[in-house]
Amino acid sequence: MKVVWKTDVGRMRSSNQDYVLIGGGLFAVADGMGGHRGGNVASALCCSTLLSCLENLKPDEKALKYGIGEANSAVFEKASEDTALEGMGTTLTVIWDAGDRVVLGHVGDSRAYLYRDGRLKQVTEDHSLVWEMMKRGSITPEEARTHPYRNMITKAVGTDPAVIPDIRTVKVIPGDLWLICSDGLTEYLTDRRLEETLEQYSPEEAADRMLEEALEAGGKDNISLIIAEVTP
Repeated sequence: MKVVWKTDVGRMRSSNQDYVLIGGGLFAVADGMGGHRGGNVASALCCSTLLSCLENLKPDEKALKYGIGEANSAVFEKASEDTALEGMGTTLTVIWDAGDRVVLGHVGDSRAYLYRDGRLKQVTEDHSLVWEMMKRGSITPEEARTHPYRNMITKAVGTDPAVIPDIRTVKVIPGDLWLICSDGLTEYLTDRRLEETLEQYSPEEAADRMLEEALEAGGKDNISLIIAEVTP
C-alpha cells in the first residue's frame, strides 16, 4: 500500500493524544482519553502493543482479535498500576494489509472509510451513544452531527478488563483508498466533503486539504488521518 498520514494537535488542545501507527502492514489511528497524560499513554501503548503482538503473524481475524485483546490488557493494567492514569483508554481503528484483502479491527468512534469507484463508504460503525440513537431512529444523521452527546463513546480499549472489537475482512482492488481518521476530522468534514476531496485531489493533496479544512472550521480536537492506497 502507498500511504500518507497527518496528525495535528488542533487549535484548542495543549497536547496531541492521538497516535498514528504505520508499520508491519498495520495502519491504525488511536484517539486517547483520560486526562492530559493518560490519553497520550493509552494511545501509544495500545499501538505499540498491537504492533509487537502481530509483527510475526499472518493477517487474519483471529490474530487481530488476539492483538487487540493484548493491547486492551496492556492499557488496562497500566492504568491499574498508576493512579494518575486511572480510567484512561483509547479508540482504535486499524487495517492490516493482507494483499488482496484487509483485516479491519475497530473499537470506539475513530472511523474507517473505503473510497472506490468515486464513492465513499463508512465501513465501521461508531461505538457511541449517538450512533445507537441514530440506528434506533431516535435522531437523524443530521441531528447526530450536532448532538451534545456525540463524543460519548460506549466502548474503548483499556477501560475494562476485556473488550470485544468489531473485526471483519474486506476484499480490495487496486485503486481503492482507505481513509482512517479520528473524530477531530469527522467533527467538521461531512462524508460528502471527504468524498469530494478524495475525488478531486491526489491522496497527498487530499490529506493536506482535509487537515486544513478541519483546522479552519475550528480544530477543537486533535486531528489524525491516514489515506492508504491499494497498489497492484
